[in-house]
Amino acid sequence: MTPEEAWFDREAGHLVRPYAITGGRTESGRTDYSLITLVVTADPRVDTTRLGPEPAAILGMCRERPLAVAEIAAQLDLPVSVVKVLLGDLADASLIITRAPVPLAEVPDLALVQAVIDGVRNL
Repeated sequence: MTPEEAWFDREAGHLVRPYAITGGRTESGRTDYSLITLVVTADPRVDTTRLGPEPAAILGMCRERPLAVAEIAAQLDLPVSVVKVLLGDLADASLIITRAPVPLAEVPDLALVQAVIDGVRNL
């Protein structure tokens, strides 16, 4: 049995409870993470041997391309609240870079975009 198999039971799920993964914390000092906040590893060469399995997995997943908080939670099969606490720890250690979604007020007006496209086509 591999170490990963020892901590997972198909019927019961993870044998380590979420509060144990976060050290009993239920919130991060950061509150700016939404489900669609993008996360990427700050330095792909970072050594993860001193990290727990979940933070190391997050850094591994976000090395190649940015992932949304919801995607990370789904891939780790952990509650989003737990992932947010772990992301806060990684951000505090400057191991990840996050990008918040663009606020709806900053998204260009669809009519303006269509007018630009029509103008380009008429050239």
